[in-house]
Amino acid sequence: MGSRTMHMRTLRYMLLRSAITLVISGCFEGAGSGLIGITGGGGGGSSGAPPVLGFFVQPGTADEGQTMAPVEVVATDSLGTTDSTFTGAITISLTSNSTGAALSGTATQRASAGVATFNNLSVDKAGTYRLQATTSGASAVTSNQFTITTATGP
Repeated sequence: MGSRTMHMRTLRYMLLRSAITLVISGCFEGAGSGLIGITGGGGGGSSGAPPVLGFFVQPGTADEGQTMAPVEVVATDSLGTTDSTFTGAITISLTSNSTGAALSGTATQRASAGVATFNNLSVDKAGTYRLQATTSGASAVTSNQFTITTATGP
């Protein structure tokens, strides 16, 4: 019997009875990013408490002026469960900005099922930075440090 490889790029499966969301990215064989998130229970939307923000996908290295890989900010409840009912606006800005660089792209995104995706951000000067995410009623959260490099010619 031949060997079979099952590749899985993204699988999102919701068990409605127990309100558990499982998100898997990667594959069973070869390179892949593996498990990226598991959330479960209640959704956090009914307590009335403000969300807690976190970077679900951190910013990565890019050349100056080039679009970075998408950054994702998640809204959770106080127990760390993704608040799938949260659809508020999340704003992202540069912090730790000693070079006076400008952040370009859409800096405010509305969350969908508790996650806001920023897919067109760029920084115009080389340096090391952090992003800060904010939303109404929640404490600001700061990303890991990332580097913008000087673009080199062809």
